[in-house]
Amino acid sequence: MAKADRAATMSRLHSAARLARTALAARLLAHGFYAGQDQIMLALDREDGQTPGTLAERLGVRPPTITKTINRLQAQGFLDKRASNSDARQAHIFLTDLGREAIHAIEKSVKKTEKQALKGLDKKEQKTLFKLLARIEANLSDGETELAEDEAEDVAEPVVETAA
Repeated sequence: MAKADRAATMSRLHSAARLARTALAARLLAHGFYAGQDQIMLALDREDGQTPGTLAERLGVRPPTITKTINRLQAQGFLDKRASNSDARQAHIFLTDLGREAIHAIEKSVKKTEKQALKGLDKKEQKTLFKLLARIEANLSDGETELAEDEAEDVAEPVVETAA
């Protein structure tokens, strides 16, 4: 693929991701949620009582980000923070009744956004898209290793001249 075509493909990928995030954010905002809060809520719906550290690791975000978002969701009445029975220094995060009620609205917002994004794609095309995006994710998740290798290759090795 030509360099211009690769750039156009990456531009489309960025644009599609941005538009999907924007569409979901608008739907979530109608229910009182900001971008990213839905992921914490859904993670707690799957497994209530996780620690902030566990949530951060599972969602691939930094702990300070999770703490800030948890505090906002707690202030909104969606979450409750409780000290661990075994270690008072450790907190566990739980959905409140209001939080549990909000899960349906979050799931509905996600499904509507998925439906909008995938409109016009048949099952086979959706499966192909999934495989291609999974491959891109795998390529990029190895990025740190590849970046280090690329940088090492870019460093010119000194030329040692020997007398013949």
